[in-house]
Amino acid sequence: MSGIGPVEPDGDTRPLDPPPVAPHTRSGPLAHTTRRHRRTAAATLLVLAVLAGGALLHFTRPRPEPPPESRFPSQTTSFRYLYMQVRDTGARSPEFEFTIQALTESDAPVTVLSISQPYAGLSLTSGPATPLRVKGGGSRKVVVTVRVTECGKVPRNAGLPFLDVTLRNTRAKEAHSYILGARYARDLSTALEVACGNEFR
Repeated sequence: MSGIGPVEPDGDTRPLDPPPVAPHTRSGPLAHTTRRHRRTAAATLLVLAVLAGGALLHFTRPRPEPPPESRFPSQTTSFRYLYMQVRDTGARSPEFEFTIQALTESDAPVTVLSISQPYAGLSLTSGPATPLRVKGGGSRKVVVTVRVTECGKVPRNAGLPFLDVTLRNTRAKEAHSYILGARYARDLSTALEVACGNEFR
């Protein structure tokens, strides 16, 4: 058979692959904004982590023991009888006075709001006048003046007389009765006998 056919191409006749496309790198304002957002987010996360760590340390740290609650004023305050002095026996309303010492064990001060006694025929005043303050861990002398207002309402034998005292400290206000002892009872009976004589009931 003769003749000229189509000319065969020389080499590989398969179609060639397209050349690889280089990755497109973003540029311009949008790329800068994205990087800025990433940096901001990373910084925010770091700050949050530091804050969370600080809060954890704060809430898990050992706590100091709370200070003990102060005691009631009657538990820390005492009164000591010192001596008695009778005077003005000829007066229409005879008077005598006795001196006591207020002491407090506590570091906190105590205020003596009032001093009274249970006998209707007697009235009391104090020097210094109430309310008076006794410093923490200290003491203070108080002179109590007793005026006999009605001998018929004063007992002949005082027995175990006591003082009614109202106290206040940082914890509470409290009324308490203090027995000042046998020597005070004896001196009080003597003073009342001198003041009232035969007018005892």
